Amino acid sequence: MTDTARSPGAASADPTPPQATFEARRAQHRRRRRIRRLAWGIPLWILALLFLLPFAWMISTSLKPDSEAFLIPMQWIPDQPRWENYREVLLGEASILPAFMNSVVVAVLRVLGELATATLAGYSFAKLRFPGRTRVFIAYLATSLIPAQLLLVPRFVYFQQLGLYDTLWALILPGMFTVLGTFLMRQYFISQPDEFAEAARLDGAGEFQIFFRIYLPNAIPMISALAILTFVWSWNDYETPLVFISDPARFTLPLGLTNFVDETGAMAPGLSMAAAVISIIPILLVFLIFQRRFIRAMTESALK
Repeated sequence: MTDTARSPGAASADPTPPQATFEARRAQHRRRRRIRRLAWGIPLWILALLFLLPFAWMISTSLKPDSEAFLIPMQWIPDQPRWENYREVLLGEASILPAFMNSVVVAVLRVLGELATATLAGYSFAKLRFPGRTRVFIAYLATSLIPAQLLLVPRFVYFQQLGLYDTLWALILPGMFTVLGTFLMRQYFISQPDEFAEAARLDGAGEFQIFFRIYLPNAIPMISALAILTFVWSWNDYETPLVFISDPARFTLPLGLTNFVDETGAMAPGLSMAAAVISIIPILLVFLIFQRRFIRAMTESALK
């Protein structure tokens, strides 16, 4: 060690202890990270509030008489909430309960059928070897390029000849076979290792045993995501019931919402919004039940 390094002047040139310097840098890093979070968080919070604004208006309007629905400036919290709107929507002459039950039946059967066909078809295209597998899959995938509206007339004629027109089966059967569901499940199964199946075959397992006992349990997150998507599509489908259903007793919820009109034939905003609030409750419940698996499936799909 030199004499210069031992001199008192050199010791007083850097009086800050190393621990204090480390704490200062750490505090500065935390401060910068907090600022970055605020810079990203505030715009996202504003966007989230903008997306929630229509829902807030819907709930507020559902508790008002029709005469106050479009007043400006708007009163977000009514002085006297009109709960009679909900009572009339549920128990009145134009009750939505029959349409609600029709929607439940259609959505549940569509989800079950879609999961059964999509998982089996996806597994077949991903793991089974047969001649023309890729060509068949591409041909099946190409059918998604045809707009659904172009198929409405052929389906109408077809279901009419089969005697399924104006029945709930006209809504259920087409929803059981979708290209997107098969594609999603095929992409998931193809990402799974083939060694699982080879080891199971060496132990004497058949294809159905390999599918049901090995690959299907691992696909639960993707199956949950597909179930949520199918349920939402079925629940909000307005076009298909409009074409294939004419009997009001078989209306689903989107058609049932059109029944709430006033004396002039115009939409009754209070009753319509009360029915709309009730109609979104099942979707919220399904999402809350399966949200963890849905997020996990979306995350795994993004990483692969």
